[in-house]
Amino acid sequence: MEAIKINKLTKKFGNFTAVNNISFNVKRGEIFGFLGPNGAGKTTTLSILSTLLSPTSGEAIVNGFNVTQEMDNVRNSIGMVFQDMTLDDELTAYENLEMHGRLYGVEKEERKKKSIELLKLVDLEDRKDSLVKTFSGGMKRRLEIARGLLHEPKILFLDEPTLGLDPQTRNKLWTYIQKLNKDKGLTIILTTHYMDEADKLSDRIAIIDKGTIIALDTPDNLKKELGGDIVTIETEQSEKFEQLLKKQSWCKSVKRHNHSVTINVKDAGKTVSDIIKLADKNDIAIDSANIHKPSLEDVFLYFTGKTIREQEADSKDAMRNRAKMWRRR
Repeated sequence: MEAIKINKLTKKFGNFTAVNNISFNVKRGEIFGFLGPNGAGKTTTLSILSTLLSPTSGEAIVNGFNVTQEMDNVRNSIGMVFQDMTLDDELTAYENLEMHGRLYGVEKEERKKKSIELLKLVDLEDRKDSLVKTFSGGMKRRLEIARGLLHEPKILFLDEPTLGLDPQTRNKLWTYIQKLNKDKGLTIILTTHYMDEADKLSDRIAIIDKGTIIALDTPDNLKKELGGDIVTIETEQSEKFEQLLKKQSWCKSVKRHNHSVTINVKDAGKTVSDIIKLADKNDIAIDSANIHKPSLEDVFLYFTGKTIREQEADSKDAMRNRAKMWRRR
């Protein structure tokens, strides 16, 4: 049975389409990754699923409840960890959980019991009486996850849960997320723009770009779809080299970005010499070459023609342009 069903979901803000006619299902008990650059529509989708925004059109069912018609039932069955911190810094860790439990109508004794259990789960039991303003970013993130679980939700939404955290803290949070999924059978929806995070945690991944889902499958299947090897060539003549490579029978696909050309070939060991010869023959200077198996970054590049960092840069430019247009009105 599906935990979430989304059918032709669209959200518009004026003339801007943030989410564009997307459809997908999330299975019960899976970790579902929502991968894309900032501004791709990930947070907007989560906001609709958590009833914070209403869709312009389409339908979303969360834990069997319609997000526009049964909002209270949806809210009672989900936990939410927002991209921005929402804890009260002037309260202790325990008091933050206590307040959340009261808001959700959890009985007093049950609140106390679960608060202690959850603080222990996220390794904050010894800091339960410490003010949150004394916590590190990673500790606050762990507390927010604990808070989101206090009312025993069926589904947990994590919106960029490791954004801005150091690598060691990120790895610890990954361990907590996997433990929650395994021990509690919790369905987890994770938005991220970190490729390694999506690859490490997700049973399945939906890649979203400019409000549209462009690929959806397991991480391994997405990488297998490219197959073969990836050869990345750094050259100042990337545009010229791209056109030449497109004509070669051994080149499965080629994408150009900045001063690089990324080539998908069946067997790099056999074709790398052909790549070098082609460059020499056409007086193209190669600065560097790299060979590796397909990654999620390569999958994203294959479907969009740009890396996720380039898409984020484009999104920021688009947002600035829209802001300028609004100011001129």
